[in-house]
Amino acid sequence: MNDAYHWLKTLHLLAVIAWMAGQLYLPRLFAYHAQAIGGGEASETFKVMERRLMRGIMNPAMIATFIFGIALAVKLNAFAPVNGYWLHAKLSLVLMLAASHGLMGRWRKRFAQDANTHSPRFYKVFNEVQTALMIGVVALVVFKPF
Repeated sequence: MNDAYHWLKTLHLLAVIAWMAGQLYLPRLFAYHAQAIGGGEASETFKVMERRLMRGIMNPAMIATFIFGIALAVKLNAFAPVNGYWLHAKLSLVLMLAASHGLMGRWRKRFAQDANTHSPRFYKVFNEVQTALMIGVVALVVFKPF
């Protein structure tokens, strides 16, 4: 392997860490925000925190995750059948994470309008789904079972 591979892998892992930190933190913010009185001081603070997390960390980190991940896959010719199909399964889970990212963006906009329709428990359970997807991705990368 050459230096380019190691830099791509490093940048990919850093982007994934930042993205997953947001993926795990934002639902917790939503759970706390759902308990706050709409339009109150706490609610307004949560709105700022959620917007900054999504726009300043999560969106750029997700984009970087995809860019560096695709670059790694191309560099390694990872889609060749000889490499197995673990990457296809991983990408399926990553696409689920991206879809959940989109859902959280929608929910953030609803909170911004004081129009949340979910309970704190809903967001706590959703947070566990994120965790399960992350565990699945990591297990597939480490074990490459097929």
